[in-house]
Amino acid sequence: MYSYIYGRNPVLEWLRAGYPAEKLLVSRELGGVALQEISKLAEAGSIPVENLPRNELARVAGSDNHQGVAARVTLPDYVEVDDILAIAAGRNEPPLIALLDCIQDPHNFGAILRTAEGAGVHGVLIPKDNAAPMTPAVFKASAGAAAHVAVARITNLSRTMAELKEKGFWFTGADEEGSKLYTELDLRGPTGLVLGSEGKGLRRLVREECDFVARIPLRGKVSSLNVSVAAALLFFEARRQRGF
Repeated sequence: MYSYIYGRNPVLEWLRAGYPAEKLLVSRELGGVALQEISKLAEAGSIPVENLPRNELARVAGSDNHQGVAARVTLPDYVEVDDILAIAAGRNEPPLIALLDCIQDPHNFGAILRTAEGAGVHGVLIPKDNAAPMTPAVFKASAGAAAHVAVARITNLSRTMAELKEKGFWFTGADEEGSKLYTELDLRGPTGLVLGSEGKGLRRLVREECDFVARIPLRGKVSSLNVSVAAALLFFEARRQRGF
């Protein structure tokens, strides 16, 4: 099923990743370096380009926030958990995965994917139910990083965690009432970082499968951080411990 991804960075990253596109839609007002690189990649991939007025592009793409460009594509398939483990093996690194426990805001999901890609997380696991799926809005929020991150969509998060424990994984959940600081944990081995949903946090069964529950110390009056910010701190702490 076709979708329209939109925005300069999302479209550029899609093309740079070598994914196919049926066609590009470009606003007649778009120019400059962005258009030059997009046009070059489209030509290299033999992708037809259609010029449209800006308001018509907004209608087709389904968003006014298209920044002058959209691409008609089929979004990448979800992968299997074993595919993510193979990515880690291919890099000769202990697996580092993120597990998102029913995160429903596509902007949070996209922001987490962007951070995961930047921190070298090998893959992201999401449940099939009660969670934001991969959509053009998620792709836009990730600034195109979703083109480079493996995402597995699984039936049961806690059961998958139990299966991965048999392969040597240790799981750390993020919660404001965690018994340890996130910087006190050893994240250098096979690691799963578990982030709960907006408002509700970790579900009981998922929390029970966590080996550790860590907190991020706050000095202000608010009691918690946005989940995408918490994810960034955890991901880059793991990357710091593993070496940049």
